[in-house]
Formats: sequence, structure tokens, C-alpha cells
Amino acid sequence: MDDTKKKADPMAMLKGPLDELLRYCRENGWAGFDPYDGLNSRVYLATPLKNSKICRIALIQALKRLPVNLRPLLLVPRLQNPKALALFLSAFVKLSKRGLLEDEGLIPAMIDLLAALRSPDSSYWNWGYSFPWQTRGELVPQGAPNLVCTVFVANALLDAYDWNGDPRCLETAGSAAEYLLDELYWTQGGELACFSYPLPTTRVPIHNANFLGAALLCRLVKYGGGKRYRETALKVARYSTARQQPDGAWWYGELSRQGWVDNFHTGYNLCALRTIGHCAETGEFQGALRLGFDFYRKNFFRQDGAPKYYQNRIYPIDIHSVAQSIITMLELKELNEQNLPQAQSILGWALENMWDDRGYFYYQVYPWFKNRIPYMRWSQAWMLLALSTFAEHVQE
Repeated sequence: MDDTKKKADPMAMLKGPLDELLRYCRENGWAGFDPYDGLNSRVYLATPLKNSKICRIALIQALKRLPVNLRPLLLVPRLQNPKALALFLSAFVKLSKRGLLEDEGLIPAMIDLLAALRSPDSSYWNWGYSFPWQTRGELVPQGAPNLVCTVFVANALLDAYDWNGDPRCLETAGSAAEYLLDELYWTQGGELACFSYPLPTTRVPIHNANFLGAALLCRLVKYGGGKRYRETALKVARYSTARQQPDGAWWYGELSRQGWVDNFHTGYNLCALRTIGHCAETGEFQGALRLGFDFYRKNFFRQDGAPKYYQNRIYPIDIHSVAQSIITMLELKELNEQNLPQAQSILGWALENMWDDRGYFYYQVYPWFKNRIPYMRWSQAWMLLALSTFAEHVQE
């Protein structure tokens, strides 16, 4: 099929990469390297440097930025990451609904994997990343539960429950919500109501974490979550909505060093706000959603479809921004009639510039080079969900 016909038929553009990407991820056992997995290095852990906060940050940042993958030399293992598995599960459900999933056994198999990777030593069902990571303030242990990872898993389980009615998925997602309410929710004064991220001891408002947590609680309301879920979610959403900038943007967080605005976290906020309004049956946040989406469309894309990382800076063009941009455009397509064509333009640019014929997507594009490392969570899992979301909306 020639290029003209492919552009006219979005599914023709999609089908080959979708099949190849699914094959690549499956052949690798859903496991791989991650931009932030430097502290899993067996070489590093055998040195005294493992006790230095500065060295931990330096190692993570160096491996994250280098276009040459030193992880095999540093004995960093390829691991399954619960967040990646959640993205895979949500993608499988979307593909199954459209008759595009050849092996339906992938859905229960992924549910089993997620159950096996729950965080240890917790009475709740919750999840953390497959690597330890150093923030500016705290060292987050490998597997330590956190809101973002737990929310993505819980949402994937709800996707599966909506599709196959498996009661263990609903029960597990409900336990995850109780974890948010009992261990992560905090208030201060009459206005401040937030969720802690990345650890329960962290009391800094992070807006995408707030919106993601609130959206999960609202989604669970229809399954009997009740008044407590809805009221808590609305309080948290109101706090972060009130911190929206006049132009529609949200800073990442409320500390002075968190005043950046990036593509995919903004996408998280917008999609979560849509879920909150829909599931809580309220129009309270519609104005913030429209203002934020208008900012998003105007500030995060080049004319050729490439998504910018920051609102005021193009590079690096990151595959996570590509994936979330496609998802955001499609999930909010009722806000602008050009969203579906724009999602197709973003996908077309990515296939032209970030796709490897071996069946995976590259990590980042810079003006003079590409980082071609095939990260599993950050790149492949997100793009499989984006491609599945694209297929879902195109078929509709």
C-alpha cells in the first residue's frame, strides 16, 4: 500500500507497528530496562558509593541521559515493572474489545503477573517501581508502594473488570483505593487537601498525583465507593484546580523547584479531570479542563506533529510525550474536531522518526542525534497503550 493510501486509512498505518510492538514486548517477557533503573546496578551496589545521595542522583541522571546503554556492563537486570504491566493490561482490553487481540489469554495472565508483583509488607493491594530511585529529598526503595504506580494498576484492573467481570479485579482495585484514602490522603487548614507522593511521608502537593488519585476514587464511585470516595476526590481536585495558572497550565508541584510545565504530566491532568467530571457527574471542572486543553494544544506541538517536552522548549522529543499526546487528543476528542487528525499526525511523526523496524520505539530525539535505547515501561508499554487507544477511536 502506498503512502497516500496509508494516510487516508489510519488502520493501515497502525496495524503493522501494533503487531510488531506486541510481538517485541511479548518475546522479551514484558521486561526491560528503564530510564531510572541505574540503582539496580550490581556493580554500583558493590561499591561504597551506594551510600552517597549525590552519587545515586548522578548515576540515575547519567544513565538516563546517555544515548549509549551502559546497563549491561553495569549489570543492571531487565525487570518487569508493575506500571508497565498495567499499561499492557489496559492495552489488551482495548484490543480485545475491537477484536484485535489474537491471544485472549494475555489478559488473565497479566492480571496474575500484577498480583504477583504487589508491594510486600502491606495490608493493601498497592504497587511500586521495579527499581529504587533517589529524589532530591528521599530514597524510595525498590517496590515501595506509591500513588502513581498503584493508580495505574488499579485503573487497568477496572478496565479488565469492565470487560470480563472478574471479581478479583474489582476487589483489588478497591483495596488500592483504600490505600490512597487511609495512608496517602492528608489535609492542612481548611483548603489544602492532597495525596502524598512518592512516599506517605511526603507532604508536598504534586498536581498530577492529586488528579490521578481523585480520578480513581471517582471511577470507583459507580462500584459502590460511596460518599467518602466522592467527597475526598472532589476536595483534592478542587485544590489542584485552584492552582491552575491563568493561561491554563499547571506547574508540576508547589515547591519553588517544581515550577516546570511539561507535556505528559499536563496530559495526565487533563485526562484525569475528564474522568472526574464524568464519573462524579459534575460540570464543576469543565472550565478548567477547557482552559487547560486550550493551553495544551497551543503550546506542546510543532506543526509537523512532533510533541514538545516543555511548553517553552522542544527538545528532547520524548516517546512518553508522544504516547500521552495521542491518548490525550483521543480521550478529549469532543473538545476539538481536529483532535483525531492531530493524533494521527503525532503517530505518523513517531512512526517516521522514532520507530525501529526491529519492533520497538526509540526513547528520545534531539536536534543532532537519537537515543535509540528501547526502554520497556517508558517507551514500549506507553506506545502499545497509545496505539491501542488509537485503534479504539478510529474504529469508533
